Amino acid sequence: MAINTSKALVGGLAAGVVNNIVGFVAFGMLLAPRMEAEAVAVAPQLQGRGMSDSAIAINVIAGFVVGMLLVWLYAAMRPRFGAGMKTASYAALAVWVCGFVFHLDWLLVGLMTPATYMLASIAAFIQVIAAAAVGGMLYREG
Repeated sequence: MAINTSKALVGGLAAGVVNNIVGFVAFGMLLAPRMEAEAVAVAPQLQGRGMSDSAIAINVIAGFVVGMLLVWLYAAMRPRFGAGMKTASYAALAVWVCGFVFHLDWLLVGLMTPATYMLASIAAFIQVIAAAAVGGMLYREG
């Protein structure tokens, strides 16, 4: 069965909106001071770079790309696992694991403490679960 492209696009855009909102609250408001302080302690030249206009724009675009990926994975998994939150959670888990592994270098080079990395990982998990849930609710087969 083919993926319903128009519904995947609508669901992906909605997931992107949720992803960006949750990401802004979690990373832009709650964790930003802690993350920046830890990074600047290691590399002072990073002061203020995370909140530059270009960094914010790239993060917003990335939020929509991740939303689209979540819904595409959901749509691809749906014939095997069925519609619903369980399948959306599988899609979110796949994306979260990739992000967790991809960002391990922040921990390994000392830009974050293990506690901050865990908090950021938990926030990211909540972020992708929420985005996948919304995107999955909007996706329908043809």
